[in-house]
Amino acid sequence: MTAALALAGCGGSGDASPAGPELKVTGAYMPAPSMADMAAGFFTVTNSGGADTLTSVTSDLSDDVTLHATEGGAMEERKSFTVPAHGELDFASGGNHVMFEKLARKPAEGEKVAVELHFAKSGTVKVSMPVKSATYNPKTGH
Repeated sequence: MTAALALAGCGGSGDASPAGPELKVTGAYMPAPSMADMAAGFFTVTNSGGADTLTSVTSDLSDDVTLHATEGGAMEERKSFTVPAHGELDFASGGNHVMFEKLARKPAEGEKVAVELHFAKSGTVKVSMPVKSATYNPKTGH
């Protein structure tokens, strides 16, 4: 097994960017939904390696989870978001966000929603998204 691990570490792919993405997801939360069939989710992806792309989000809470950007006050669905090399991708109230539509159930404040973020290079990252108050502000923690 040690030999297999040692061989797995050997490069040789000729990739121009030897440092792959190194992703960390922080600050995930869902404001308690005011409607029974729709919710939003927010988080930050910090990347200390090479660029990656967030391609989709899935959850048992909904079969209809989409990525959205808000620019100039207008919301539009996006197929993907780039996670820049050595940078951040921020999903925050009033900006980029995840929309959960046709909810299987309405989550209550204090619950945690299981979410899977799917990246082109890094694969799936599982996140536990706590349901906060509808007026929660991550800057103040209230």
